[in-house]
Amino acid sequence: MNMKITIKLPKPRNPLVVAARTRKAGSHDGYNPARQVRRAEKQKLNQILSGRKTREDHDT
Repeated sequence: MNMKITIKLPKPRNPLVVAARTRKAGSHDGYNPARQVRRAEKQKLNQILSGRKTREDHDT
């Protein structure tokens, strides 16, 4: 009786991760002051329109 020996191999790694890490993958142009100002103003406007803040609270 011959028994076959099977060795369980580890799951192969994702090849795309290596490429992404070498490229320093991430968000495009992370520091953009104009974008931060627009986002903050948009959030304030949405809070005012939804009733979570009043116009007096808008200045703070």
